[in-house]
Amino acid sequence: MDHGIVGGHVSVPHSRPYMVYILDSITHTTCDGFLVREDFVMTAAHCNIKHPKVYLGVSDTKFLPHGIEVDSFPHPDFKNSMGNDIMLLKLKTPVTLNKTVTIIDLPNPWNDKISKDCLVMGWGSTKYDHYSPSTVLKELNVTLTSDTNCLEPDIICHKGKVGPSLGDSGGPFVCGGVAQGIVSFHINISGDYISGYTRITHHLLWIKTVMT
Repeated sequence: MDHGIVGGHVSVPHSRPYMVYILDSITHTTCDGFLVREDFVMTAAHCNIKHPKVYLGVSDTKFLPHGIEVDSFPHPDFKNSMGNDIMLLKLKTPVTLNKTVTIIDLPNPWNDKISKDCLVMGWGSTKYDHYSPSTVLKELNVTLTSDTNCLEPDIICHKGKVGPSLGDSGGPFVCGGVAQGIVSFHINISGDYISGYTRITHHLLWIKTVMT
């Protein structure tokens, strides 16, 4: 049986304790996110659903804990296209950190170098050609090439037969243990898939402003 991200493997339960499952309580639309402070989750702006609740410490989405309501802060320059695809969700009830709920580090504003050894994860579809979401978290190791720029200056790209798919949007692109990107899109070009991630370093000033 396939699970989650196309071509990856099932994560050890609770081994990625910063991961957040986002669910619209009315339409049941889903996205992913990641905890960056006890009261803030980061995700993609195109995940700006109307009735969001966030779920932390999730191992299997068939058994969700109590959801937390949030206030949404999408990037003001996001235009439902590539670029500025970043959003912060402020939890109405801050969480208590523990072994299954932790924060992931954001990049250092004085160092824009990205480790080539990266990881992408999510509860999304296992196939590119149709939607088959996973209930358990899946992850994929990615090695970045020297050319990671893609279409817009605030996007990181990689190309291959495997990667994030539908339902993985908003999850972290983790390089060297740091959240360097946010799952934004994937494009099929002659059988090769280009995966795009919002470059977090490009938005650190906006992030600081919202979280202050």
